[in-house]
Amino acid sequence: MTPTIPDVITPRTLADYLEVMTRAVFQAGVTWKQIAEHWEAYRTAFAGFDAERVARYGEAEVERVLATPGILRSPRKVQATIRNARTLLEIDRERGFVQYLRSFPSYAALAKDVKKRFAFMGEMNAWYFLFRVGEPVPRFESWVPSIPGTHPRMREMVELARAAGRSPEH
Repeated sequence: MTPTIPDVITPRTLADYLEVMTRAVFQAGVTWKQIAEHWEAYRTAFAGFDAERVARYGEAEVERVLATPGILRSPRKVQATIRNARTLLEIDRERGFVQYLRSFPSYAALAKDVKKRFAFMGEMNAWYFLFRVGEPVPRFESWVPSIPGTHPRMREMVELARAAGRSPEH
């Protein structure tokens, strides 16, 4: 993988899911390179994406994250990450996060629920998140026409995952 293009992962903890979701949130509307170049700063600012710790962040932590060199200065995206950590924990306590992801009859039903429950998770981010964590998603070429624009980084991510035999598309 090029440093700009994230890989499909096999999540082992809630931190893995929160990290992928946070990357989707912060990449939205900016170049992937801008976020990739400073990703270690995000890991540090968000306590290694430990969902328990991030869920407890208050205004002081929001200000600290926003003051971290390399972090996109977006209070809404920082707040979204905190909310998403809380939602991940809530779902995990209710039934387990993996069980949640696999409890839907279709990608469309799961994506609809992800977009409803999580902050900054629109159609593009829901597909990106599910793709990167290895959950079944529609084939990129059949899905992407519903999203305005050309999305070259998404296309590159899919092509690299396919070449590595790691694409969860169906």
